Amino acid sequence: MITRQRLAAGVCALLAALTAGMAFPAGATADEMEGQDAPKVELVLDVSGSMRTRDIDGGTRMAAAKQAFNEVLDATPEEVQLGIRTLGANYPGNDRQTGCKDTAQLYPVGPLNRTEAKTAVATLMPTGWTPIGPALQKAATDLAGGNGMRRIVLITDGEDTCQPLDPCEVAREIAAKGIGLTIDTLGLVPDAKTRDQLICIAEATGGTYTSVQHKEELSDRVGQLVDRAADPVVTPVATEGATECAKAPTLKSGLYTDREEFGQQRWYRVDVNPGQELRASVSVAADRAVDPDYGLLVRAVTERGREIVRGEAAGNGRTDVISTGLRYPKPKSDDESAPAETVCLQITNAFSAASGVKTTPGLPLELTVDVVDGPGKSSDVASFGLGRGWWLLGALVLTGFVAGLLWGWVSRWRVAIWRTN
Repeated sequence: MITRQRLAAGVCALLAALTAGMAFPAGATADEMEGQDAPKVELVLDVSGSMRTRDIDGGTRMAAAKQAFNEVLDATPEEVQLGIRTLGANYPGNDRQTGCKDTAQLYPVGPLNRTEAKTAVATLMPTGWTPIGPALQKAATDLAGGNGMRRIVLITDGEDTCQPLDPCEVAREIAAKGIGLTIDTLGLVPDAKTRDQLICIAEATGGTYTSVQHKEELSDRVGQLVDRAADPVVTPVATEGATECAKAPTLKSGLYTDREEFGQQRWYRVDVNPGQELRASVSVAADRAVDPDYGLLVRAVTERGREIVRGEAAGNGRTDVISTGLRYPKPKSDDESAPAETVCLQITNAFSAASGVKTTPGLPLELTVDVVDGPGKSSDVASFGLGRGWWLLGALVLTGFVAGLLWGWVSRWRVAIWRTN
C-alpha cells in the first residue's frame, strides 16, 4: 500500500510540474511599469435604504459590505491608490430630485490610510435613493488624470432609481472617451432587472459582473478586483481609422481602440519588411441591443486593392463580443535594401441596431497589431494547429506511458503476493 501511494504521488507531482510550466507565465518586468502612474481604484458603495435587508448569511447587506470593505482595506497593495464613494448615504427624504444627487466621496482617491478609511466606512447607515448613473459620473471624475490602471468597483443591491439618466449610457459615454477606465459590478442578491443593468454597465467598459449571495464571496471578489489593479497592463492607444487606405493612420505593433459605426468600414496601414510576419486580430463589442446574426471581417490588402488574406467570424446573438484575425508572412528578399510593404487592414462589421437603439457613439473596436520575425524553420510553423505545443503533447504522452507501465507492474506485483498468500 505504501509503495502504491508513493507511486501515485510521484506521478501526480510529475504532471503538476509539467502543467505548471504552462499555467504560470513569467513575471512582469519592471520595464512594463516604467512611465505608468500608480493604479487607482474607487469603490462605489450603495447605501440606499434597501441595504437594511437581512438576507446575506443572516445579516444585513450593509453589514456584509462593511465586513468586506474592512478585509479589503487590510489587504490593499501599497502601490494602489484607493478611494471610496457612496450613493444614497445622506438624504432620507422622498424628494426624487434631491435623492438623485445623493452621491459623495467618503474617502478621496490617494495613498491609503487604513484606519481613516475603516472609520469612515463604520459610520455608514442605509439611508436613501440609488443614483447609480450620477455616482458613476462622479467616480470617473475622481479617477481622472494619469496613465495608470483605473478601475471603478460598483457594489449595489438594486437597479438605478434615477432614470432617465441611464447608468448603461453613462458607462458607454465613459468608454467612448477612451480613457481606459474599467467598471466592475457586483450585485448583492440581485433580481433579474438589477442583474441585466449591472451586466450592461460592466460590458460597456470591458469590466466584469458578479452575483453575490454570501459575505465571503463579496470579500473575495472585491479583493481580487483591487489586486488586479496593481497588475501591469498594456494601455490601449486610441486611434481613428479612415474611410479608405490612402488616408488611414500607420500603426506600429501595439493595442489600439477605436469606434466603428454600424455597417461601417475602417482602414489602417501597417508596414511589413521582408522576412517579417504581420499578425492582426480585431474584436468588436455589442455594447447595446443589436439584431441577431451579425458578422465581422478583417482583410489585408495591398495599396492597389489586391486581397492578400482575410479573417472572418459570424455570431447569432449568444455572445456580446465577436473576434477574428489574420496572419501574413512576407517572404525574405535577396535584396537587403528592399523596401517595406504597406499592408492595408480593412475592418468591416455587419451589426445592425435594434429598433429604437442609438447608433452613436459607434461600437467599441479593439485592434491588436504585431509585426514579428517570420518563421525561419520548420519548428516555428504550426503543425496540425499545435505549433510549439507539440512538446507539451509529447511530454504528456510519455508521462502517461510511463505511468501506465509502473501501474501495471505494481498491479502484477500485488496479484503475485495475493496468490502466494
